[in-house]
Amino acid sequence: MKKILSVLLCVILLIGTVFTLSFAEEKPHFVVLGDSIAYGSGIINSKNAVYGKIIADTNGYEYDNFAIPGHTTKNLLSRLENKNVSEAVADADIISISIGGNNFLTDNLTQLVYDSIVKADLSEFDDIAENFYADLVVIYDTIRGLNPDAVIVLQTIYNPQTGYVGEVYQQGADRINAKIVSFGEEKPGDVIVVDVASALDSSSDFARDGIHPSAAGNEKIAVAILKALYENGLGANTEPVINTKGIDVYGTYFMTLFMRLYGQMLHIISVIRGRIPLFG
Repeated sequence: MKKILSVLLCVILLIGTVFTLSFAEEKPHFVVLGDSIAYGSGIINSKNAVYGKIIADTNGYEYDNFAIPGHTTKNLLSRLENKNVSEAVADADIISISIGGNNFLTDNLTQLVYDSIVKADLSEFDDIAENFYADLVVIYDTIRGLNPDAVIVLQTIYNPQTGYVGEVYQQGADRINAKIVSFGEEKPGDVIVVDVASALDSSSDFARDGIHPSAAGNEKIAVAILKALYENGLGANTEPVINTKGIDVYGTYFMTLFMRLYGQMLHIISVIRGRIPLFG
């Protein structure tokens, strides 16, 4: 009888050890949502070198990236209805979101540049920011309906443009970022806002397309988010682990050059029309 009890005890201890080890080895689940920035459109090998992957490799997270280039807040809401996405969100411990730039960039930028420089009208920027905030509330509620506990990381949007277009772009970025910061302040400890806009401070941080973060830019975004996670007890490292070095896209500055010339042309038109230049 004693032998049988000893064997049973050993079996119970063994099972307990296996369960303990399994629990100890469980990795936090890091899910990335959003647009081309989160997708890594500025680098060729985005799957392995985008900032989300760097963060996951650094902290040993389980990692899923569901970002889609060109997505707006409306697109993200639809994306959350996808079964694979919703299941990953439901299982996530940390959800990182990059969204907002396309709300005024996609199908709007040239008209906004014209309205701002020639007509000195910024009202559309305000409308876009208000709609962005309304969508952000629904995105948050949708995520919380799937997962009430995961920490949500929101990134501010940066300005990759220069000249008159850069100043117009900044008008949009400032309004979107103000909404992001405000939203984070309303939910302290629940939503972490990471100031990516301040992290990207050099022309080398942007790819040759003049829009997306380069390999260096992705590393800087990773560092900014790693620091925020560390400060909130969600990561053990702030020095990024670069397992795969990013390769910048092979592009030209054609679009950037076009937008710069477009902005200068509109500025000249505004002067000819007798308007006071909006940006000095």
